Amino acid sequence: MAEMQATNFIEQIVNEDLTNQKVTAVQTRFPPEPNGYLHIGHVKSMLVNFGTALKYNGKCNLFFDDTNPSKEKTEFVNAIRKDIEWVGYSWTKEVYASDFFEKIYEYAEQLIQMGKAFVCDLTAEEISALRGTLKEPGKESPYRNRSVEENLQLFREMRAGKYPDGAKCLRAKIDMASPNINLRDPVIYRILRSTHHRTGDAWCIYPMYDYAHPICDYLQGVTHSLCTLEFEDHRPLYDWVGITLGFNPKPRQIEFARLNITNTVMSKRYLKKLVEQNLVHGWDDPRMPTVAGLRNRGIPPKALLDFCEAAGICKADSICEQSYLEHFIRDNLNANAERAMVVVDPLKLTITNYEGEEEVEFTVNPTQENSPVRTVPFGKHIYIEKGDFALVPPPKYNRLKLGGYVRLKGAYIVQCDDIIKDENGEVVEVLCHYIPESRSNNDTSGIKVKGTIHWVSADRAVDCTVKNYSYLLNDAAYDGQDFDERMNLNSETVIEGAKAEPYLLTAEDGKQFQLLRTAYYKKCTDSGKLCLSFIVSMKDSYKK
Repeated sequence: MAEMQATNFIEQIVNEDLTNQKVTAVQTRFPPEPNGYLHIGHVKSMLVNFGTALKYNGKCNLFFDDTNPSKEKTEFVNAIRKDIEWVGYSWTKEVYASDFFEKIYEYAEQLIQMGKAFVCDLTAEEISALRGTLKEPGKESPYRNRSVEENLQLFREMRAGKYPDGAKCLRAKIDMASPNINLRDPVIYRILRSTHHRTGDAWCIYPMYDYAHPICDYLQGVTHSLCTLEFEDHRPLYDWVGITLGFNPKPRQIEFARLNITNTVMSKRYLKKLVEQNLVHGWDDPRMPTVAGLRNRGIPPKALLDFCEAAGICKADSICEQSYLEHFIRDNLNANAERAMVVVDPLKLTITNYEGEEEVEFTVNPTQENSPVRTVPFGKHIYIEKGDFALVPPPKYNRLKLGGYVRLKGAYIVQCDDIIKDENGEVVEVLCHYIPESRSNNDTSGIKVKGTIHWVSADRAVDCTVKNYSYLLNDAAYDGQDFDERMNLNSETVIEGAKAEPYLLTAEDGKQFQLLRTAYYKKCTDSGKLCLSFIVSMKDSYKK
């Protein structure tokens, strides 16, 4: 294979391995554990694993690490499949660690026969206490020197269910004085009675991830095992398993920095806590950074991939500003989303010299060349935003005021003549006259106005609920602050009584819109009513 130009350090390594003929084809795997829903950090992992395989015309498996049955569910397997397909990737094979349980067990017996593993009767707490520190070596287990025959018998009895959970474990026999604590006789099998989502109760012992990981990679034919940076210290154990068991060719583990974003929960454990404590409406709540939540929010998958690619694939951890992600979402929607008009906080405006109704033209997306045009109903009574009228306007105010002019988007120029107040002195209606010669695209009035506002026909308006979202987390006040202390308890607001143009009622659910002068929203139906769900603001706060 001809060497390709590398765009990151992983591709440099792959190029070297191909050039040196350590590998002849590239095989990766995307390895989620089915113990929760994928989040935006996994999108970067998809980009790395699927993207690397695609670049080299290789293969990428979907590999489910299902070695901990107490936390894993078929629900999560199905959700992960759906998420990957939505992002736009497809896998060569669907593989599970549980596919290899028998082979993983056989390799464990092989390690015992080689004198490289032993059954230990210490509790987890006792093992931890003897492990040592970064400055002090660990102490050997009193069971470390059991004979091969005794270890085999005990391990087989563990599998047969003779011992209770936690009574025994199988440990690799490596080096209790190793500077890498992961090599200090790590546990590679534990007794765990928990029904597995695929194998049921066939097993009562399960391999630890650090032991199963290199074996499953090898049995799949993985050439490059691409992991996030927290596995860097585990690589010596990964290599020890492969070398000791004679894997040839042995897969190569490469670590890259995980994705971190401000104001964003990136812990699957804490995301689960949010769901279980009903702090959100589920895994697909639009405020959640899960792929399901991002999809439900209306964020285009290409925007996520563009963001992850721009954030870069590097070796050192860093943190991205939330505004950087929003920049890519906004750019994508600006280029692709239809425009529409919705008045969130309506104020009635009556055009006193206008009668009847007409249709005015509206460009679907002005950023697109030859954009289609649709029509919007216009009549004597319309709604405008309360904020677009001021009884006492501030300096440089270019919207509607008594005696002032403003253009109604796509329609006419109007001048405010009078107002109507309620018994509390609040303005409830604005009375204007329109300039017939000022129709958009055919304005012969000669009147120059600085302000243009959006509106909705009052007679044809559709009632609408608007859901707005802000960040789940406030900015951290100090390092180490717990997520619970950072929760934004006002991250969702629901506004009733908004008025939408009728087209939105017939638009398909899930369609994204730029609501003029407001923000980007997704159309959805909530309890049979039109609902618009916030995606991202119009204003780009990202500073290049």
